[in-house]
Amino acid sequence: MIRAIVTALALLVGTPAVAQPLIIAHRGASGERPEHTRAAYQLAIEQGADVIEPDLVMSRDGVFIDRHENEIGGTTDVADRPEFADRKTTKTIDGAAITGWFTEDFTLAELKTLRARERLPEFRPGNVAYDGQEPILTFDEVVAIAREASARTGRTIGVAPELKHPTYFAAIGLPMEDAFVGELERLGLTGADAPVVVQCFEVGPLERLSQRTDVPLAQLVSAAGAPEDRLSQTYAQMITPEGLKAMAAYADWIAPEMTLVLPRDAEGRTTAPSALVTDAHAAGLKVVIWTLRAENAFLPAERRRGEGFADHGDMAGYAAAFADAGVDAVFTDFPALARSR
Repeated sequence: MIRAIVTALALLVGTPAVAQPLIIAHRGASGERPEHTRAAYQLAIEQGADVIEPDLVMSRDGVFIDRHENEIGGTTDVADRPEFADRKTTKTIDGAAITGWFTEDFTLAELKTLRARERLPEFRPGNVAYDGQEPILTFDEVVAIAREASARTGRTIGVAPELKHPTYFAAIGLPMEDAFVGELERLGLTGADAPVVVQCFEVGPLERLSQRTDVPLAQLVSAAGAPEDRLSQTYAQMITPEGLKAMAAYADWIAPEMTLVLPRDAEGRTTAPSALVTDAHAAGLKVVIWTLRAENAFLPAERRRGEGFADHGDMAGYAAAFADAGVDAVFTDFPALARSR
């Protein structure tokens, strides 16, 4: 038990990698329960997750809300609620026009009347049985779930919040950074040894947070494109040895899309590992890949089993391949399958 606690904390705060990568439950055990719900987080912890992940957007009254996106038409029952029909609108989020219902147009009290539903029913029809059962969570409620589970299990359960679209939220009068630093302080998550890792695809928020808090920070990196706040600085440039050295000045982790570590060929099969893990470790960064999912649609060709895109393939073997490639942690929708050692 003590060893498990020490291992989890060591990976979060910066000591060398261990044979078994840290398991970060991506929005909970979201392969088996609707994402970002209490049921998903509790199941993930039961399955041995070391860390649970909430995506954070904001309500109209400035509360951090646990949703995949600020558009909530696909993850709640808001479309079925006639009292909110007039809130449907079209907005431009990070350069894309999106139509739906947005958290920033609702107070926390209004959001709390909504109920979660499965975001990917075509892949996870079994999760639809849980639609309508759970309310939307706030960040402090997710932290409370982790703390209660830590006390109950004797394991340290960390939390890995992702700040979604901070440039957008700042532009509409809901700046995230001040509010988030205040939230960390209120929750007592302020030291370098706090069981928390803060993620973001944007660069500026992480740079500024690194000057205001000692908690570990993770730079998310996609296989294509650029950070919304640094469009002239591509993710490809950021993962060069020079880019990684610059990243290490403000971040503790790099969180690359998984194909940046195990690339795929034209037939969709994995090839030899890239140099990213070695280069990141040389720069002093730990590596967490995203996102391991069991469905064939998300697996490389050699790991697929059965004929259907929603059939489950060999995710456990894929997780083991990332462990062999030296990653320090994995984001996964299926924590039980990700335990590769």
